[in-house]
Amino acid sequence: MRSFRKREIPVADIMRRLYGGLVRFTVRRMETLRRKSRRPVEHIVGERRAALEEVLGVSINQAALYEEALTHRSYLQVKNDPTVQSNERLEFLGDAILGMVIAEYLFHHHEDVAEGELTKMRSWLVNKRSLAICARKLHLDEFMLMSYSAAAVLAKGNESVLADAVEALIAAVYLDRGFEQARTFIEERLLPLMLEERVMHDTNFKSLLLEHVQARGYSAPQYRVIEESGPDHEKQFTVAVYVGSASAGIGTGRSKKEAEQNAARQALEYLTSRSTPTTDPEEYLR
Repeated sequence: MRSFRKREIPVADIMRRLYGGLVRFTVRRMETLRRKSRRPVEHIVGERRAALEEVLGVSINQAALYEEALTHRSYLQVKNDPTVQSNERLEFLGDAILGMVIAEYLFHHHEDVAEGELTKMRSWLVNKRSLAICARKLHLDEFMLMSYSAAAVLAKGNESVLADAVEALIAAVYLDRGFEQARTFIEERLLPLMLEERVMHDTNFKSLLLEHVQARGYSAPQYRVIEESGPDHEKQFTVAVYVGSASAGIGTGRSKKEAEQNAARQALEYLTSRSTPTTDPEEYLR
């Protein structure tokens, strides 16, 4: 009777097979990306492409990536084309890259700062307000594709649309030109704009307002939604913040949380401009 021995495959052969499979998968994936990039790029060709390259400080290879990064989800209803994608997936990737680059930058440039403070500093640099500041200074709104209603919301000062586009562009640069170019874009284009605006301070206005009023003996502020408007995909909330029974500020936003922060910021700006307060919050707000 013939006996069979289990054949031992050398580790080197296993590694070659795994590597070969990975290469084949990568080639197929790159071909898929190339096919996608062949669809017409209607927005950043010609003069607009050159202008975007100047804004980003990046030489664009795959224009479709940047078009996608600048496409707000509201534009999908306008275009009604299944090949057109919004920037939400790129935003997800760009957010992770931004957080890592900023964390590394703070780690090397603030060697005497403890972990807790580094975490706080990172949150100041990667939040939507900081990114929206960068987007406005780079005039990215001039390149974006969106619906008329979304553009109207943006004109009212909405920060999320612009912040999301910045994160998506970071991902586009990474996929197009590699990690080092994405790092350069963040450190040389975005960070200087953030630091110029002095964003390295606490922007949790709800927390700051709470500290402000409680230090003066008043009860915690109360937030109330006074209006909801817009379609479900572009909901707009208006919130009023009350100190005692008096309204101290009103803010709007795409979420209740954002509207509350904006209301708290307005209230804080108003209250800190007042003279020494009385023990009556309503008189304090007059």
